[in-house]
Amino acid sequence: MLVIGIAGGTGSGKTTVVNKILQQLNTEGVNVLSQDNYYHDNQHLTLTEREMLNYDHPHSIDFELLLNHVQMLKNNQTIEQPVYSFVTHSRTGDHVLVEPKNVLIVEGILVLSNKELLKEYDLKVFVQADSDERLIRRIRRDTQERGRDLQEVLHRYQTTLKPMHQEFIEPSKNHADLIVPNMKHNTVAIDFLSTVINNTLKKVH
Repeated sequence: MLVIGIAGGTGSGKTTVVNKILQQLNTEGVNVLSQDNYYHDNQHLTLTEREMLNYDHPHSIDFELLLNHVQMLKNNQTIEQPVYSFVTHSRTGDHVLVEPKNVLIVEGILVLSNKELLKEYDLKVFVQADSDERLIRRIRRDTQERGRDLQEVLHRYQTTLKPMHQEFIEPSKNHADLIVPNMKHNTVAIDFLSTVINNTLKKVH
């Protein structure tokens, strides 16, 4: 199994890169695990308390479970991936059954920041984007898709997102084998990643 870690700051375009790769591939052989589904389940807290948590710190991620799931898939075992709601800031209680495939993509802002997870990747990718561009994308996503208030998004960006990016996310790109600048349509990097994955899929068949 080929395991690829794809990280980058909030709004850097990680999901876009993943989707472009999938568009070029036979997606039958590819699984994508998103860090977004592995936030700790904080149901014991009130909604107000959950809203106050720092979701950009590595401590907010259940890396133990994510690591366990990556290792299970590599060992040809099926996993039950939790489903997380950004509206309630907690897991929904539902699960998605994920069966092992030939390629596994693990994506999220902090997936290159965990030492144990780093050992599981065959290829590590960091998607780079200008901080202003990332903020604009974050505002757009949080206000349109997650029902957030503009002031809340800006406040969170200044108090947690920016400092966490500088402390944990930006340094994690030092672990990357490939850095993808995402300010323009980067076909070369996408083609390269698609070729690497395709070659792996061909070897399996």
